Amino acid sequence: MKKWWIPLGLVLLAITAWVVWNARAGTPVEMTEATTGTIRQYIDEQGKTRLPQEHAITMPFAGRLGEISLKEGDRVKQGEVVAQVVQEDVETEVAEYRAVVAGLEASIRENADTTVEQTTQKQAEHFVESMNTTVDVAKSRVEASRSRHEYAKTILGRIERLAETGARSEDDLDQARLREVEAEADYRQDALTHQAIISIDAATRLLPSMISQYIARKELTEAVLEKQKSEAEARLRLAELRLERGTMRSPIEGVVLRRHLSSEQQVAAGTPLLDIGDLNQLQVEAEILSQEVVDIRPGQLAQVYGPAVGREAGEGIEAIVGTIYPTGFTKVSSLGVEQQRVMVILHFHASDLTPLLASRSLGTEFRVQVRIFTAESQATVVVPRSAIFRDERGAWRLFAVREGVAHSQAVEVGLMNQQQAEIVSGIDAGTAIIRSPEGSLREGQRVRSLAGE
Repeated sequence: MKKWWIPLGLVLLAITAWVVWNARAGTPVEMTEATTGTIRQYIDEQGKTRLPQEHAITMPFAGRLGEISLKEGDRVKQGEVVAQVVQEDVETEVAEYRAVVAGLEASIRENADTTVEQTTQKQAEHFVESMNTTVDVAKSRVEASRSRHEYAKTILGRIERLAETGARSEDDLDQARLREVEAEADYRQDALTHQAIISIDAATRLLPSMISQYIARKELTEAVLEKQKSEAEARLRLAELRLERGTMRSPIEGVVLRRHLSSEQQVAAGTPLLDIGDLNQLQVEAEILSQEVVDIRPGQLAQVYGPAVGREAGEGIEAIVGTIYPTGFTKVSSLGVEQQRVMVILHFHASDLTPLLASRSLGTEFRVQVRIFTAESQATVVVPRSAIFRDERGAWRLFAVREGVAHSQAVEVGLMNQQQAEIVSGIDAGTAIIRSPEGSLREGQRVRSLAGE
């Protein structure tokens, strides 16, 4: 039994010696010093590239679309033909309406020519004058015939009286009677002729009015033809517009972002064909938590970094805060937590974006990291962010090291970021502090720097 006590005593002695040595030497910790420098407060968040405007090329009207040879990534110039409706159908429609317009123009010119009607009207007016003379002549013949008839009746009466006395023969009486009958027949015929001529004269007098009415009617016809021509010209303009719109051109100089259709096919109006954008206008959008976005202002500096742009944190490509959306939205995080976020748009400097696009195949909807700087303090006391912690009352503290002993020191913290914290008061620059204190570290505990081991 005595043999077992010897090694056990040695072990206990070694442990006691180790504890005593550690108590005197202190707990090993990573130490550093508070420094004077510049600290920038920032918000780190994921973002993605975007364009302020994507130009959609759509089918202007229902028709047959020709083959689209452009594909994603192809560069296009402003005004370049990027898609086209099969032209034969639209050209036929244009030709048809041009023929209709030309026919109506010819009809209008023909209808406007009234030379024949005007000549006919003059002839009718002369005919009316001639009929007036004819009526007068017929009237004179009637008067003459009546006078001859009256004379023949008078002669007949005389011969009848003479025949009763034997002064005239029966033959003379018969001849007188015949002349009276003939005179009466001539009178009646001239009277009928006169009445007929009067009727013809009345009808003749209507001819100039009829021709005038016909000319006026032609003016109404011209108005109808002009209306028909206007309608045909409107249809022609629409067909010509369809012909023009059937050739779709790029509104900008840029690249094809998406090609929705490629082969020749019948397509409905409004169908998307191509999306074109200018990558030189590339921006970044980031969804920032609403409680953080209140510190962001337009014009603040930012950095864009990550694999997509080939830059590490702290060495990102400089950008500027542009638009901050005035309306937030709810988004569920990967952990299932509802968050209220706000969209923030960042703009690149052209001098940075041009070489970036030349060196990397960067486009829209690429994932990046953004760092927006919301505040900066220069020539201030700065410590590692891991050095500070909150006590049970929520106040900031850190462990300062003086003569190998850790002292819990209350400090006032200013700006912070993921790596650094500004110390407004509590310690001075050059003070030794513990970089990342363990939770078991206590006030007055002896410590030693790991750097000395």
